[in-house]
Formats: sequence, C-alpha cells, structure tokens
Amino acid sequence: MDGGATAVVTDSAAPRLERPMNPRVEIPSGKVFVTGGTGHVGANLVRRLLADGQDVRCLVEPGGDRRAFEGLEVELVEGDIRDLDTMTKVIRGCTRVYHVAAKISILSPSANEYKDIFGINVIGTRNVMRAALQCGVARAVLTGSFSAVGYDPDDPSKASTDDMPHWPFDSAVLPYARSKALAEHEMLKVVADGLDAVIATSCSCIGPWDYIPSRMGRTMCDFSRGKVRAYVPGGFEFVAGPDVADGHVRAMEYGRKGHKYVFATAFHTLGDLLEFWREAVGPRSRPMRIPARLMSAVSSVYSGALSRFFPNVPQRLTPGSIKILTMQRHADTSKARTELGWMPTDIRSAVMEAYEFFAQAGMVDRDALVAVPGSAAAE
Repeated sequence: MDGGATAVVTDSAAPRLERPMNPRVEIPSGKVFVTGGTGHVGANLVRRLLADGQDVRCLVEPGGDRRAFEGLEVELVEGDIRDLDTMTKVIRGCTRVYHVAAKISILSPSANEYKDIFGINVIGTRNVMRAALQCGVARAVLTGSFSAVGYDPDDPSKASTDDMPHWPFDSAVLPYARSKALAEHEMLKVVADGLDAVIATSCSCIGPWDYIPSRMGRTMCDFSRGKVRAYVPGGFEFVAGPDVADGHVRAMEYGRKGHKYVFATAFHTLGDLLEFWREAVGPRSRPMRIPARLMSAVSSVYSGALSRFFPNVPQRLTPGSIKILTMQRHADTSKARTELGWMPTDIRSAVMEAYEFFAQAGMVDRDALVAVPGSAAAE
C-alpha cells in the first residue's frame, strides 16, 4: 500500500478511477496525542491506534467522564484546549496529533453556548495546532465535520467533494457548522507557518464505543425501548465507527499536507435506519412518517424554549436537524478512496455492532419485551 500501489475505485457517483495512491508519509515513531477520546469518533480512533501498537496519550477534561478509557493502556493527561500553555505542555514529546475534540450542537445556542462553541471548536483548534507546531510534531490530523463541507445551494443533494467551500449564507446553517469551517481555517493558518496537517472529515458516526451516547446512538437506544413514535423523511451520509477511525489513520499516513478527505460509508434515509434497527433489536412498532414541513413548524415552536429553559432535555429533531435531513446531502469519497486507499464497510453491520455495545454496556436491555401492536405481547 505504498507509493507504487494502485487503487482501483468504483463509485456510483463518479466514473471508474485508476491512479496511484499517495506515497506513505515518513513520520518518526513515538507517542501519539489524541483529543476527544471520550467521544464516539475519538473512542473508535483510540482503539484503532492501540490495535496498531501505538503509544497513546489522551487529553481529558478535569473531572470528565472516563468510561471510554477503562481497561485501555493509555496515558491520560488533564487540560483545557482553550489554554495554549496547557496544550503545549501536554503535547510536548509527541510525534503525531489527532485533534478530534469538539462541542457538537444542533440546538439554538444561548450566549454562553455560543462562547463555548467558538472557544472549544475554533480557539481550541488554533491552540492544539499552534502547540503541535511549537513542539515539533511531525504531523497532525484535524477531525472535520461534513456540515462544514460545501454544497450546491441549487441542488443540496448533489454529491459534495472535499474541495467545495463552505456555504455560509443559508439561514439554516448551524453555529456548529460555522465553527468547524473556522476551525479548518485556523488549522490552515498554522500549516502556512510550517505545520504538516491534514483534515479527516467525518459524517454522522454509527457503531460501537458510543459512551455518551451520540444523538443517533441515543435514538437507537430509545427505539429499542419503543420510545420512537415518529420520524421525518430525509437522509444523510453516515460513517461506521471503524471506517472513520481507519480514515483518520490513513489521512495521517498518506494524506497530502493541507488537504481534506471526506469519510462516509453510505447515504441512508431515516427509513433505512429504522429497518436496520428493527433487524438489530427485534420487532418494534414502525414510527409514524410525518411530513418534514409540519415537523419543522412544530419543532420551531418548542425547540428554542426547551433549549433555553430545559437545556438537558434531549431533542431528537430540531429545526436544524430537520433541515439537514431534507437536504439529502451526499458525499463524494473518491478522493479518500484513490489517494488513501480507503474502502468503507457498511452501515448495517455498524448498527449491529452499536446495539451489541449498548447491550453489553447496560444502556439497553436486550431481554426487555416491548409490546408491538397486533402481537401476543400487546394482547
């Protein structure tokens, strides 16, 4: 899989491509620094790095949740990515950096939440990358978000490529998306100063090691309990946890300096996911399909109030998330496939692995009987 290898790529959204993979980047062996290891993408990445025999150092928040590291041979260091001096201290001695940490939000932020989103996603990225440069890190990889990848405003469902600039003018563009676009800009400013860094863009992640859990993971757990009553038509690009971890490693080893690579296993509708969940958890009532326009109107009424007065109450479908689903965005992953030799698996298997993880972690009860209308249990 070195420079002389050839990747043959078949993509339904693109013609057949055949061209050499990028040559492997020469990076000295040594300790690997990871931020965001408690999150879904980060937890999958940490396990991949350990499986590859890497010596891993993970940043954790003081007093933060550390379940994702239980039983793992990793070095834990505490710190706040909004503090440059702290980042310089904890990164020193590492040869590679994976910056995965981010504050994800699809709600209507309050003033303080705006500050957190900007401070963690933008200033935090600048600090991690500046510290990496100061400490002589050989290469860094920033986890990007598909929400920060551009799209055709006249046809949002048209497959987005890695080099499409972020479209900032849609009123539905979430502050999180803007912050991730700015984070990439901050990274590239440090690249201009000499840092070797690459962007590994993740879509909505599905799979094991989802401790927090993610929004999709929480919805799957709710579905297993029979609590998902309705959904809206629409879809998105999803990525299996092991696939996005593999993409990060390949971006580190084969990516071109300053370039972005999008990792998406497949596009699926919410209806597809519901069927996958039914396969994983057993028979459940099929949720009602509600028109997106109606659900968006209802959500617009209560979402802002819930965010303000009950910030800890989970919201499955906010106006922003409904807008994203109805855009039916697709990703063109041909660049990652050809230049990095990346080959995705499938989302159905990722759903099965996610359910096994939730069951073993006690987050769902695989033996619980949920009555399905018309079944013996319901009667």
